[in-house]
Amino acid sequence: MGLKITREGRVVTVQLHRPEVLNALDTELMTELVAALQPLDRDPEVGCFVITGSDRAFAAGADIGEMEPKSAVEMFQEDFFAGWDAFAALRTPRIAAVSGHALGGGCELAMMCDLIVAGETARFGQPEIKLGVIPGMGGTQRLTKLVGKAKAMDLILTGRLMDAVEAERCGLVARVVPDENLLAEAKAAAAVIASYGKHAVMVAREAVDRALEVGLREGILFERRTFHALFNTRDQAEGMRAFLEKRTAKFVGH
Repeated sequence: MGLKITREGRVVTVQLHRPEVLNALDTELMTELVAALQPLDRDPEVGCFVITGSDRAFAAGADIGEMEPKSAVEMFQEDFFAGWDAFAALRTPRIAAVSGHALGGGCELAMMCDLIVAGETARFGQPEIKLGVIPGMGGTQRLTKLVGKAKAMDLILTGRLMDAVEAERCGLVARVVPDENLLAEAKAAAAVIASYGKHAVMVAREAVDRALEVGLREGILFERRTFHALFNTRDQAEGMRAFLEKRTAKFVGH
């Protein structure tokens, strides 16, 4: 088993657990992760996922031992890495809690999450150029959209690492916290997200993601139409009524 999964209320925490290879991401782990999370993604009682690793490494990259023997034809026929699209497509919000190294596929996995909380020891990078290849799990695309062309070119072409402070400064990381508080901070943020109506939260994250993919006019129209549609939910009625009645809303997720 490459995962340790725990559930506290509406928050599900997934720890990558391949300590012998610093949580390197192989096909087996990817399959296990997606198989575990897809049913939970459909569970209305699950409001947020926290994805984490170990103190030394969130994930040190894709498993080089698995890839090295393959030919270009085999990589193409297997559509290698395409299985990670199923993780990226999960609709429940995901927080990456990162300490230690998040390199290559590890950095790409963190970027598939909706926000990254980093410990002070966190280090991010896309050093695939040192192996004679480029990022293959979305790194050239997501990193550029998150931090801009100049910073993405710097990391991808030089293979250098970026510490947590720089990562926060350039917009890759949402928060930097002491390592000893990392998981508690990530779970606390997840609990806040999970306390809201799941339907509204899913729509909100989809609207933000849309901003990275379309022009301003189309993005604003998507936001406005989904905003309108939420007025057909019980959570909208409850949230606004609770505000006017000066009480805490009791969301039901639809």
